[in-house]
Amino acid sequence: MSSDSVDTILAQWKIVRPDLDCSSMGVVGRLRRTSNVWQDKMEKVFKAHELSSIEFDMMATMRRSDPSGITPTELYKTLMLSSGAVSTRLEKLVQRGLIERVYSEQDRRSCKVVLTPQGIELIDSALVDHVDNMDGMLAVLTDEEQQQMADLLRKVLVAGQKT
Repeated sequence: MSSDSVDTILAQWKIVRPDLDCSSMGVVGRLRRTSNVWQDKMEKVFKAHELSSIEFDMMATMRRSDPSGITPTELYKTLMLSSGAVSTRLEKLVQRGLIERVYSEQDRRSCKVVLTPQGIELIDSALVDHVDNMDGMLAVLTDEEQQQMADLLRKVLVAGQKT
């Protein structure tokens, strides 16, 4: 197995702090570096579709949600964004004709947001390219290794959410 820049860092720590087990630094460091590399690769796909990563996430959330729409509150809670950030992005997507607001007949203050046909077409196209991109990012791993990684990361994520 070839070495990476994290191996160099770990070797340096072993020299100056041989008493300290820094193996966790190797795992976390590689996850962080991998996340940065993958984020850049994903941003390129979103940009090719004239979307930011947040806009992609918002539209993908709408696409996989109830076809009658989702409230902006549900959207920002799902995406863990501030209501202001969601409102600003929603307005830009409305102006681009990718989503529309559907107001409640009972309460005009209440609304849902839905994808327009143009929005569905865009997110479906971006989604295909996004999945292809992620498949390429994971191609170095076998299907079994990908499943192992997913299981291990799920375990870490679930444990982290409990604290």
